[in-house]
Amino acid sequence: MSGRAPRWVTWLRGQDPDLAATRRAARTALVMPALFALCTEVLHSPAMASYAAFGSFSMLLLVDYSGPMVERLRAQAALAVAWLVLICLGTLAAQRLWLAVAATVVTGFAVLFAGVVSSVLAGSSTALLLAFVLPVSAPAALSQLPGRLAGAGLAAAVALPAVALLWPRPVAEPLSAPAAAVCRAAAGYLRIRAGLPGPDGPGSHAERCRLGAEHTARTGADLRGAFEATPYRPTGLSATSRAVVRLVDELTWLCAVLVDRSEYTAEPPACDPAAYTVRRAAAGVLEAACDLLTDLNGDTVPLRARGKELRAALAAMEHSSTVRVPAGHPDGTGTAEVYGFIATLDVSFRAQELGFAVLQIADNVDMAATAWQRSWPERLLGREPGALAAPLASARERAVTHLRPDSVWLHNSLRGAVGLGIAVFLAGLTGVGHSFWVLLGTLSVLRSNALSTGQNAVRAVLGTLAGSVVGAALLHLLGHHGTALWFVLPVAVLFAGIAPAAVSFAAGQAAFTVTLVVLFNIGHDPNWHIALLRVQDIALGCLVSVVVAAFFWPRGARGAVHRALAEAYDDSARYLGDAVGYALGDGHPVDPGPRSRAAAAAARRLDDAFRNYLAERGAKPMSLSCATTLVNGVVGLRLAADAVVSLWQGEDRARGQAVRADAHRAVLGSAALVTDWYHSFAASLTGRSPVPGAVPLQPEGATRLVESVRTELSDARGRATPVAVRIIWTDDHVDAARRLQPALTEAAKKTQARTGPGRGPKGSGWEPKGSGWAPKGSAG
Repeated sequence: MSGRAPRWVTWLRGQDPDLAATRRAARTALVMPALFALCTEVLHSPAMASYAAFGSFSMLLLVDYSGPMVERLRAQAALAVAWLVLICLGTLAAQRLWLAVAATVVTGFAVLFAGVVSSVLAGSSTALLLAFVLPVSAPAALSQLPGRLAGAGLAAAVALPAVALLWPRPVAEPLSAPAAAVCRAAAGYLRIRAGLPGPDGPGSHAERCRLGAEHTARTGADLRGAFEATPYRPTGLSATSRAVVRLVDELTWLCAVLVDRSEYTAEPPACDPAAYTVRRAAAGVLEAACDLLTDLNGDTVPLRARGKELRAALAAMEHSSTVRVPAGHPDGTGTAEVYGFIATLDVSFRAQELGFAVLQIADNVDMAATAWQRSWPERLLGREPGALAAPLASARERAVTHLRPDSVWLHNSLRGAVGLGIAVFLAGLTGVGHSFWVLLGTLSVLRSNALSTGQNAVRAVLGTLAGSVVGAALLHLLGHHGTALWFVLPVAVLFAGIAPAAVSFAAGQAAFTVTLVVLFNIGHDPNWHIALLRVQDIALGCLVSVVVAAFFWPRGARGAVHRALAEAYDDSARYLGDAVGYALGDGHPVDPGPRSRAAAAAARRLDDAFRNYLAERGAKPMSLSCATTLVNGVVGLRLAADAVVSLWQGEDRARGQAVRADAHRAVLGSAALVTDWYHSFAASLTGRSPVPGAVPLQPEGATRLVESVRTELSDARGRATPVAVRIIWTDDHVDAARRLQPALTEAAKKTQARTGPGRGPKGSGWEPKGSGWAPKGSAG
């Protein structure tokens, strides 16, 4: 019994995983009262006391940076500098009401929109806005500015050692552990697939394959769930963070590749033994990647050595596949013979496909570990490992991606900035006491849609009312024993930090209200009227939030998800078409680089819209499983195009040979059918057309491809050339994109059946007919 944790500890760990909120709250409960006491009782500076208290509250409770301690301290120092700058701006702008409103709108938008650059900035937005809200809502003579800066500077000076010494957060990348689990599961499954049936017979081996596939798919889903668990993309500006977050798409695609099945034949075709060698080599690479993700300080040499072995195995498989092709192809031109011929390379293609995916994963893990192991001078100078772009270039690219009218992040930033500006105007116009509470109320409840904002407004007012009652009762009980408030303050701060995570948003508002009531009554005669002012001001701020949410994109991310999906599928389909054109086009192939960047940008906007959709309260017309299927389809389509480009990079001579062959026209025709389908599918997601049926296998195109390989792409001895193998594999990548279509069609139809009028085909002249959609009044 003595070894068991108390019941309240077990409950707290269940509500607050890893005790993250408890850690921040305990740290703040120690530092904030101590600084407030120092400034009021020793230095006798009220301005310094307020900014030291709110500065420590902001820098210790509202932010919790991850990564190595050096990067955390650097982020804390940057936050402190930003606080000093924003205090200066807010103090200067507060001298005139119109200037205060304009400055609030501009500063609020800049702070909120900057969060799109990295999760570090996104997680710091509330702390940064608090630094501006405090001075801009409390006009004061410029002579008070030094005291304000001194208080914030004192808070920053204490926050740095507090973060490092008081219950420091464990050093870890949040995605490293789930990514390592996927690598481990995929490696185990590959070893099962690469092995022969065991002594218990084929049935036992098939069962092991099934269990391995299920385990791999489950760990992949867990990784995606961890990635989507935050309201913003969990990547910072650090090189390690940017490299690790890129693994999510690649590991998602790898899991899809591993559990996919061929549709060519009922029985598996004769397999090139080299494909098994590739699978075993890929398993070795994934095992080394898993070890490195588990310990980013580990040696990168084993991973690089395994990667070199995999590249050698892929080259050997391409050669052996070239030799095997003529021996297995029949003379007939029937559908069975044609697909039987292509299926000869199917297992090898799947090995090539997963080999490409594994090498991409290995490169990113290598870059993440190399970046993690950089020395402090290298971090300070911003030296980036491998092919990663410099932080400023990466930040600029992300920001430009969202400077579009349909960006949810842009909508939220504008909504928040306008809401804060209106709150400043009303607070100044009405002359309410402690007007910064109005801005805090606006900031705390404003969400991405009107429904979420309204619900949070009700919770905020009820929580504030409850906190006011508790605060007034405390003041009544303590009477003139004001010294007792010093003992109440740390407890109030501790609960204010834990309550939002462990209890509810309303409980957090109540605890924060008690904290403020205690804070503003220390050293004064108890005044319970301050509690009533708190309710009045927070209600005004909540009203501003509700009004702004009702007029600025009230639907939030719900409609934006469909538009973002359509745009992502459109851009990714264009990228796939350009990739195939780059591989097999005429003498002037199109550079797929611009399309690749456009597809990646659309995927980031989709990711942002999807996160906001998941974070919004209220009913979800799009089920999570269907939405995940549609989002993952974008990943598969874009990475299939990446694989085509990688297959042909550096093969200019081979591409020139392909131009003279009829085979390239067959593959281009298949690619056109597939990409046209995705363009139609994108249109259906916004309600402009019905969901199209999946593209079936095309025997005519396959026959042309096979005939070309037999005639134009054979050498003097009748053997297929490496160009032939690459063309067939290119067609297989296109077909991999086609095989995504049935699942996407089913997910889209289920989504449209749930959305109702106005969102999808029902509101655009379409109605359900059988298992699909058709124009109203048609016979089906």
